Amino acid sequence: MYSFEPSEEQKMLIDAVNRFSTNDLRPAAHDAEETGQFPSKLINKGWELGVLQASIPDGYGGFGDRSALTGVLAAEAMSWGDLAGSMAIMIPGLFTLPILLAGTEEQKKKYIPPVIEGAWQPYTAALMEPRFDFDPKELDTKAEGSGDGYLLNGEKTNVPFAAEALSMVVYANLDGKTVGFILPAGTPGVTISAERQKLMGLNALPFYSVKLDGVHLPKDQLLPGEFDLVVDSSRVALAAMAVGVAKAAFEYSRNYAKDRDVFGVKVAQKQVIAFMLAEMAIEIEAMRDITWEAAWMLDNGKPDASKYSYLALTGATDMVMMVTDRAVQILGGHGYIREHPVELFMRNGRGFASFTGLAMV
Repeated sequence: MYSFEPSEEQKMLIDAVNRFSTNDLRPAAHDAEETGQFPSKLINKGWELGVLQASIPDGYGGFGDRSALTGVLAAEAMSWGDLAGSMAIMIPGLFTLPILLAGTEEQKKKYIPPVIEGAWQPYTAALMEPRFDFDPKELDTKAEGSGDGYLLNGEKTNVPFAAEALSMVVYANLDGKTVGFILPAGTPGVTISAERQKLMGLNALPFYSVKLDGVHLPKDQLLPGEFDLVVDSSRVALAAMAVGVAKAAFEYSRNYAKDRDVFGVKVAQKQVIAFMLAEMAIEIEAMRDITWEAAWMLDNGKPDASKYSYLALTGATDMVMMVTDRAVQILGGHGYIREHPVELFMRNGRGFASFTGLAMV
């Protein structure tokens, strides 16, 4: 038997994240989206909550053991406030967690503490590639043995904070298998686009394309562990964030419908709206349960963990699009203007089908 009742430590962490999401992330989300930049002071404040640090053993600079379940609880609560802001705060995890999961002991001791022990710094990862049938397990970016190291060639897209990153984990195809490499800033052969990439949503988060042209990396910068653990950790993180965005859209549209009068009747009293809200709530809870179960299975090494992680993300991707679309519909004409956040929820929600590798727990 297992229970999803949070521990006291988890409750304390989630309470802190909820307060941050309510008091800081949500109020700043609109202006950040419009200006294309999230305030650095809020990113630092979110970093100081210690969500990532709590998943890193003290031997590597953290103060806890990795727990995917704790991570998804925090990711859901934070993305309720704002998806771009929560991703920005969690970006260093894209660098440290793959090293923790797939790196050698020497790599963990060398690369993780500088990230964890200090203030927030831009460490990132490059996984996605510019092709319509992108598959993280069949990458076009190639790595080949070359003397005392490896030679990397390829192109990456939607790499967050690439221009500012002190280091990144870049993924490539090595002998038909996806593996990660530690790529320090300034490595010869790496070209980062001068302009940020423009997306439908997440405009407060800077994305860049990255080209690798004959990049030589020494052998000790290869992460030798299993990539499956990395991709599963990303899937449950994104599923949890989709639940958070959907919950935000549901609550906002529900409250609007309860307050808004149309011909003397509250919108929420219209049967069609009430049924829509009920279905939205049901789908959110269903996907939350699957996501929590998948994270629990990852923590406990269950053989079906990978399957459930995939199901969680696939289901959450469909769910968040349905919920955010209906939230816009419930607000009517008001749902289509930027005075209300539901249009941003919908734009961000639409992207989960292509957010592979942008979050990890």
